[in-house]
Amino acid sequence: MSRQEALKVAEEAGVDLVEISPNADPPVAKVVDWGKYQYQKIKEMQKNRRSNKATELKQMRFGLKIGANDLEIKLRKIREFLSEGHKVKILIFYRGREMAHKELGYVLIDRVVSLLENEAVLEQKPMMAGRNLSIVIRSK
Repeated sequence: MSRQEALKVAEEAGVDLVEISPNADPPVAKVVDWGKYQYQKIKEMQKNRRSNKATELKQMRFGLKIGANDLEIKLRKIREFLSEGHKVKILIFYRGREMAHKELGYVLIDRVVSLLENEAVLEQKPMMAGRNLSIVIRSK
């Protein structure tokens, strides 16, 4: 179909003629309502942006001397984050001379992971960064 014929068809339909692939031989064009097409593209991008937000990285901080009840409250909050689809970074911070007993942090990490083993999977191994020991977990 010639260019003039295509333009005539598009004009009769009250829509636009859009060139899809100019480098092809012959060039490829499409008869579409450009405003409607743009609107649909914007809506699709907004929908994708909304669904991507669900994978935020939440953070929960623990001290080495955390009590059993405080640990349960923080674990409940972590379970809530995981159920919403977020990843959770668990951070254990050392104060003062606690740095001399780094193994206590690893014991606490193991305890937290074992309590969350039904809901979560370890995504990042324990890693020391300065005075902090951290892991990243995600829901199963």
